[in-house]
Amino acid sequence: MSSLAEALRFVTRRIARLRGRSPRSLGGGALIALAVIAAVGWYFRPWLHGIVYAIYTTPILPVALLVAGLVVYGLHQRTTLVGPQVALAVFLLVLVVGSGVAGLLAGERLGKSTLESATTADSLAETDSGMPRVVPKSVAARYASNTLNFPQYRITGSDVTVDDGTPYWSYALAPDGTYNHFTKRQHGTVLIDMTEQNAEVRTITGDLERGIGPAFYNNYRFELLKRGQYLVDYGDPFMVVNDGEQYIAVPYTTPTFHWAPLPYTTPEWGGVALIDGDGNVEDLSPEEARRHPALEEQKLYPFALARKKVATTKYRRGIVNTFTSHEDEIEVAPVPGADNDQPFLVFTEDGPEYVVAVEPYGEAQGLKEIWTVDSRTGDYEVYTPDQSLFGARKATDYVRQAARTTDWNRFTPSEPVPVVVDGQLYWQVRVVPGDSSGIAYIAFVHARSSDVQEVSTTREVVAFLDGDVGAADDGSTEGRRPSLIVQRVAPNGTVVGTLAVYGNESVRVVQGTATATNGTATNGTATNGTATAAA
Repeated sequence: MSSLAEALRFVTRRIARLRGRSPRSLGGGALIALAVIAAVGWYFRPWLHGIVYAIYTTPILPVALLVAGLVVYGLHQRTTLVGPQVALAVFLLVLVVGSGVAGLLAGERLGKSTLESATTADSLAETDSGMPRVVPKSVAARYASNTLNFPQYRITGSDVTVDDGTPYWSYALAPDGTYNHFTKRQHGTVLIDMTEQNAEVRTITGDLERGIGPAFYNNYRFELLKRGQYLVDYGDPFMVVNDGEQYIAVPYTTPTFHWAPLPYTTPEWGGVALIDGDGNVEDLSPEEARRHPALEEQKLYPFALARKKVATTKYRRGIVNTFTSHEDEIEVAPVPGADNDQPFLVFTEDGPEYVVAVEPYGEAQGLKEIWTVDSRTGDYEVYTPDQSLFGARKATDYVRQAARTTDWNRFTPSEPVPVVVDGQLYWQVRVVPGDSSGIAYIAFVHARSSDVQEVSTTREVVAFLDGDVGAADDGSTEGRRPSLIVQRVAPNGTVVGTLAVYGNESVRVVQGTATATNGTATNGTATNGTATAAA
């Protein structure tokens, strides 16, 4: 607030000096008013960023002004019946039409440059079984809300972060309610272990000087647009926890200008802004971000840019083709999942990658291509299957067909993520209740044969990704399916613990100090407090 206060004090002194002057000094008063407006506008420039950036990245705007001026000037030479309405109409017409054409040109250039810079992959990297994606985004949000014990705060800003080799869904503890919004700061970070089916929640507390969720004077974005670069497009922030310290990381893009045949811009990765707990802003280039110790495990490339670049490859045969024959045209496959769409971040043996599955344009649901983007370098690879494979949407249909006893009015398949096991492509589909209170089971669908393998625990997910799914405990090939599953359920219905029992293993229930409630062991026999799994 110091810069605004100094500007206002200067204006106040100027007004005091002008008091009692003649009307000739009114011009000085106008200048002072402009100075006040300029000072206030400069301080609150973060609020104007959307408008300023839109104008900055729309170079067709001065062209529309020039054309409107020339048209009005030419008409004025022939008739005096030309008013401002004509100039405005011409300006709007040129701006709307020109922006539409410029948008198509920008898409074509971005798509073709993506294809030219991408390398062709003969195969996909094997999925890292030590970092499996088990918990979907909607369930993680429910876990975080159910375990939240801060009455003045709420969770916001879901994203993926990595801490000590483990991927988490991360949330900011933002002030809740109008009064707290204006009086409190972000209070910490909530982490949900992505690799564990049960509710594994960590909370790191500590107020951030500039955080996610509070009023503008305590907000990261307001500070970022004042201290960092201004004429860039900042993406969604995500929390980073490194050695107990909290950071906010914000990848951003910068516009590249093109001038022929019409002026337009295309986005490119510009870098990462990093804000520490004291509100200090570091503007890092992609190379600097990769070397920064707080970001050594993190994804850095903007999610939105990865999706946009892959989507624009539909212009590979030109703009006209997308309006006529649609030859070789693609589209990013729509996938089910509450508020979570492609690209998906997957952890492979080659490192963390964004994966985007694309289908042929139209009603077809086969797998056309899989694009992978290195989440730290932004390098693109495209894999084209040499045999017919079905896509993400069709995978959820096979899950529904395989589980005939599942009540699909109460459960839904979510987030079909591509995984690779022993060179074979599968779709990993999580089946969750309608209220996202937990995970019913996980289904792996073979992308060529449509075989569905259902698993119920994290242990089985890891076994599948390790390629051990075909070996049971007794050496048979029946698959490692549990004979009994024991769930620990909280009073609100959330599954907080799951135990899978295999083969001839048994579960012993020991009564504690609290009053025990008898339960029912399904598909097993309960004798003297021991639940024995059926063979």
